[in-house]
Amino acid sequence: MYFGLSASRVVHQFPLLLPSHWIKFTVAAMKIALSPIELYAAEENAALTKSCINPASCDIFCNVIDNYGDIGVSWRLARQLANEFRLNVRMWVDDLASFARLCPEADAALEIQNCRGVEVRLWHADAFNPLPAYRPPSPASGESEVRGAEPAGAEGTAGEANLSNVIPADLVIEAFSCTLPESYLAAMMEIANKSDQSQAIWINLEYLSAENWVEGCHKLPSPRPPLTRYFFFPGFTKRTGGLLLERDLLARRDAFLNDELQQKVFWKSIGMQMPAADTLKISLFAYENAALEGLFDAWVSGEQPVLCLVPEGRILPQVVQYFADAMPVNSPLPPTGEGVEERACYSRGNLQVRVLPFVEQELYDELLWACDINFVRGEDSCVRAQWAGKPFVWQIYPQHDAVHWEKLQAFLDLYDAALSPEAARAMQGLWRAWNGGAGGVAWAEFDAARAELDERAKSWARELSENNLALNLLDFFQEIGRMRAFEIEGQ
Repeated sequence: MYFGLSASRVVHQFPLLLPSHWIKFTVAAMKIALSPIELYAAEENAALTKSCINPASCDIFCNVIDNYGDIGVSWRLARQLANEFRLNVRMWVDDLASFARLCPEADAALEIQNCRGVEVRLWHADAFNPLPAYRPPSPASGESEVRGAEPAGAEGTAGEANLSNVIPADLVIEAFSCTLPESYLAAMMEIANKSDQSQAIWINLEYLSAENWVEGCHKLPSPRPPLTRYFFFPGFTKRTGGLLLERDLLARRDAFLNDELQQKVFWKSIGMQMPAADTLKISLFAYENAALEGLFDAWVSGEQPVLCLVPEGRILPQVVQYFADAMPVNSPLPPTGEGVEERACYSRGNLQVRVLPFVEQELYDELLWACDINFVRGEDSCVRAQWAGKPFVWQIYPQHDAVHWEKLQAFLDLYDAALSPEAARAMQGLWRAWNGGAGGVAWAEFDAARAELDERAKSWARELSENNLALNLLDFFQEIGRMRAFEIEGQ
């Protein structure tokens, strides 16, 4: 649209408008931005007008690989599209047990359920076989097309699903190249062959990277006639898809940081009193890491008291092993970390470690806000740490060919560009040491640069907030719709 105005951004600013009002409101907004001739052309072209609204429905497919990263990103995106943009969202996930850890009210035994405005479905081998033949709506009968919907009675009882009636949605998101089911893809092709205007828009949501090549690959098409799949890359620059950011996240963060009562409620929720002002609060969410012992040693012997909060995860057995010679404050724990009791506490020197249960996403955000420094891993927690506006240390997922080092350095080059040489060296030193198995040796220099790193974290979050992934995704949906409308008009 003109002057940066698009339907998705209008709806984002006015979320209480119902879907039936979107077109009317968007046209009203367009009158501000378009000349009379341009407005007349837009109103006269029904296909173009339709392309300027958000999709009515969205299917997101997620294959849970490990570590909750894939499902974490998919679940955040599904909630945002459903709750902020009023899309009918179905999330297909092949591991409901992993999903239930992120969403405690979910039932891993139910194949179909509604969680926080999102229809969540089990994705299994027989879920889409067979799909019904596509039947275009009949204008004479007054029918309207609702993509992604199913005939009445399609859903069974007690969570049992009759999945043979699934119709592909307007927007189909393949999270992290998970590969769509063949029968679902066949149904998309059938729809495309019969109606160009009804063709689903197929997006492959890629992994996050700061590497230079991402900008050149973002939004590239990959034809699979009669369909086209588009690659959508999250990223840190304006020429990428941006990052997932809920509308009110930064406001909630600032309210939390400025409200001592909210902070006390958080600390009480994890079984603690609010720490003393001189305590350095650090969250540690990590994969297995040989650098842990050296880092703990530095904190044990340091001058400042350190409270380290460790959410349940893969590094927990190493934490337990470090304190093998000292009993936890509240209960004995097996040395392997199996059956670790929630909220176990260890102490040595100036270091206190508190073990936390696996927490849902909203509480994890508060944990990041409450801490002074956050150690994070993978993609989802790394992004949330950046929104927290606090110094952080990222443990990137290691790859066998060591290409993860290039990805790590690409991010550091972007982030450190605004830092002094001393602070940049301190940050790069600890990040590379933590990812290389020697965290303790670089801690002192990082700690000394914390004041500058704290300011950089805040400014970085403000910069990133101008590039919202969900908004960009819906704008891209509209962009493709406009291109298709012009192609149809020119035929």
